[in-house]
Amino acid sequence: MTQAATTGRKAAPTTHSGRGRPGYGRGDVIRIAVDEFNTRGYEATSMGALATRLGVSKSAIYHHVTSKEEILVEATDRALEALNGVVQEAEELEGTARDRLAVVIGGSTRVLCENPGYVTLLLRLRGNTEVELEIMERRRQVTRKLIDYVREAQEEGVVRPDLDAGLVGRLVFGMINSIVEWYRPDGELTPEAFSEITPSLVFRGLEAK
Repeated sequence: MTQAATTGRKAAPTTHSGRGRPGYGRGDVIRIAVDEFNTRGYEATSMGALATRLGVSKSAIYHHVTSKEEILVEATDRALEALNGVVQEAEELEGTARDRLAVVIGGSTRVLCENPGYVTLLLRLRGNTEVELEIMERRRQVTRKLIDYVREAQEEGVVRPDLDAGLVGRLVFGMINSIVEWYRPDGELTPEAFSEITPSLVFRGLEAK
């Protein structure tokens, strides 16, 4: 798969304050590690390889993080918290199930466009450890909520009742998730503009006649 993170292969040290080696903040280490995980694969990336990428000694990294697992949890938390924020926005919306479904579709698109590297890492997990399994379950909870909104919209008569809600939900998220393969933040469409297009395209195929 094509690496979709926005960070480049060479990282310039910043002057972020915080614990650890001067010149690198914890956020820098997390961001660059995500890029390495998406390029090499999480399992294949060692702390030594990360140190080489950063241009520091291996021991220097441990001033910022204790392990690869800690980086994985913090990075995927960023993506999951953003997605859960979209679900929460839909839950609090005073509108129809179609409105809530549109919020989740559009909001998920925006989250992916704003955090491509972090979402890519989330999507590539294979459940090889207990921590990965827990993260994947949190990801599935978001999918299940989308499926619930599809069912509610079917009951309202605005989404085709002949379609399986579970299939629809997974296909919709499959389409959104594929954006990481080609979207570029410096392209023509902003994340906000993109988030308005996706629901419109989806509903053209889902709406009951």
